[in-house]
Amino acid sequence: MFFSSCIAHPLISPKISHFGQPGNLHRNVEVDQRFTSALKIRTTDHPSQQARIGAGLLDEWSFARGTRLVIRQKVSTFIPFRKSFEVQASWLPTSQIASSVFTLGTAAVLPFYTLMVFAPKSELTKKSMESSVPFIVLGLLYAYLLYLSWTPDTLKLMFASKYWLPELSGMAKMFSSEMTLASAWIHLLAVDLFAARQVFQDGLQNQIETRHSVSLCLLFCPIGIVTHFVTKAVAKTAADDRHKMH
Repeated sequence: MFFSSCIAHPLISPKISHFGQPGNLHRNVEVDQRFTSALKIRTTDHPSQQARIGAGLLDEWSFARGTRLVIRQKVSTFIPFRKSFEVQASWLPTSQIASSVFTLGTAAVLPFYTLMVFAPKSELTKKSMESSVPFIVLGLLYAYLLYLSWTPDTLKLMFASKYWLPELSGMAKMFSSEMTLASAWIHLLAVDLFAARQVFQDGLQNQIETRHSVSLCLLFCPIGIVTHFVTKAVAKTAADDRHKMH
């Protein structure tokens, strides 16, 4: 009857000595209860993962110890699909995206500056600078980089002052990120190209030389704009002088 009770309760592992007397059942019950509690804690440590724990029961017999039941746990862990998706999403580093868009944006505006400087009176140049396609492309690139670089602290860094005004320290911290710096570069490319187009078209209307001003707009846009106004003023004064002489 004692052996049948052992089979009916597999979590209790009584030991039968070679004298035929049962072991310490109270101690075995406490050990089995601690082992069961450990299994329950094991299954709830990581709620984001799913684990399946099974128990294998093996019968062991020896002349000295008699018959006893041995419990062996079998754990098989399943990695959720969300984890694998996060790994796949991190295949393309942020620095590589920023570097690629930086190079793409720079190479995209160079043909327009080349046409305005080396072929300002060409029909191809005039039609190209009348198009809005380059500004739409640069705007989309800027929006994409702005989305990737945006963090909950972006507005706080932009308006760090108590008067909601930008501060140099906050802007320096914000532009320490490669993604933010790349978005600022695309922003400058779009604004500089727009200013260069305005200078170019104004020069065509007033028959003023704009190649030097357009070249300066590529890297030093404010200086290029000032140069255009100076060139325009000088050209107007020279035209007035010629008109007075005639």
